[in-house]
Amino acid sequence: MMNKIRILLNNISDGFKSVGRNFSLSIASISCIAITLILVGVSIILSYNVNKFTDDIEKDVTIVVYIEKDATEEDISALKTRIDTLDNIDSITYLSNEDIRKQMSKESEDLSPILSQYDEETNPLLNEYLVKVQDTEKIGKTAKSIQKMNSVSSVKYGEGMVEELVKIFDVVKKITLVIVVGLIIVTAFLIANTIKITISNRKKQIEIMRLVGASNSYIKLPFFFEGIILGFLGSIIPIFLCCYGYIFLYQENGGILFTEVISLVSPDKILLNLSLILLLIGVIVGAIGSYRAVRRYLKV
Repeated sequence: MMNKIRILLNNISDGFKSVGRNFSLSIASISCIAITLILVGVSIILSYNVNKFTDDIEKDVTIVVYIEKDATEEDISALKTRIDTLDNIDSITYLSNEDIRKQMSKESEDLSPILSQYDEETNPLLNEYLVKVQDTEKIGKTAKSIQKMNSVSSVKYGEGMVEELVKIFDVVKKITLVIVVGLIIVTAFLIANTIKITISNRKKQIEIMRLVGASNSYIKLPFFFEGIILGFLGSIIPIFLCCYGYIFLYQENGGILFTEVISLVSPDKILLNLSLILLLIGVIVGAIGSYRAVRRYLKV
């Protein structure tokens, strides 16, 4: 057992030595890995925030159902029952025209003097239901179904805009995923190429090790660990830049981007996961890249 641990530590040490011996090549590889992982980190941050923004939109999307002026209390209650039978309904909230008048008076100093002239009898506003849906992609179909119901004057929900926003962010999420996968593949090939060059530069040393009876695993493992080390070192700078860059962006903008409608994910909810993801990507991709190179170019 102790002998196996000693061999493993020796192989890891040889991996570090190999990185040092090929310093300029290692720096170039680490730099390229770092650049790739920075782009991956930015893509991950973008993906987190796009998901949050999409969720925020879906939570805030509401169908406003204006009820006919002459609808009785029985009609209003019956309308709620009919709306509740639809498949895509999450919640229904009733607002009387008097509640709306008081709310608008509080929120707008300009409207307050005008609305204060009305009472419950003369109030020109319509009673309404605020309907939240489960699936925003089906909101248009749900709104059309409600529009056809008795006692409904009109239905509003931001026709067209909601569906387009959901589609746009869905496309952004898919593009981000493709970018991340593509960059990871590029990183793996980059590390594989680095290990290939290292193997080529050490052909004579490998031949000597064969002649003295070194096992295949003893010859291969240092190259394997070299890839892991390159991936690990290449992930440090991206983790630092992405974390501190995102904290700076969040603090400078007070947690919002461009407008209060677009709020950013809090750093404490994303940065630990981001750091672990980048570190794992660096190490795993380094291992895969070195494994491919050793398997293909080191014939032992």
